[in-house]
Amino acid sequence: MALDFQVTIDSADPHAMADWWAEALGWQVEPQDEAFIRRMIDSGAASEDDATRHRGALVWKQGAAINSPGPHRPRVLFQQGSDPKSGKNRVHLDVRVGAEQQEAEVSRLLAMGATELWRASQGPFSWVTMADPEGNEFCVA
Repeated sequence: MALDFQVTIDSADPHAMADWWAEALGWQVEPQDEAFIRRMIDSGAASEDDATRHRGALVWKQGAAINSPGPHRPRVLFQQGSDPKSGKNRVHLDVRVGAEQQEAEVSRLLAMGATELWRASQGPFSWVTMADPEGNEFCVA
């Protein structure tokens, strides 16, 4: 039996992080159904405090997700977390672009607001460990 899964990342600003990672990966921010959110608020099933406006649209405050344009890739959900990041990630994303594109990709992500943390290699493989704008580590390999 094949299981479906998503990667969930706590975030201070899930909508900004979803936008950043969608651009970084060439994915899409999953649309939220504004009419559904409004119906939930109007019926009392949710409150105005459960929603916010992002880029002019009514969205759930607690989270935003991104999806790959291709099939069979995980969904990444950014959910609002109450605690700031305080240590090294136990899980991180690897952005795999190949040795020929690694420097160009690192430069592109730096221009988008990422931070380079360190570089490492093992045998013929090398990677650059970076942090997204909220400090979550990821590797470019």
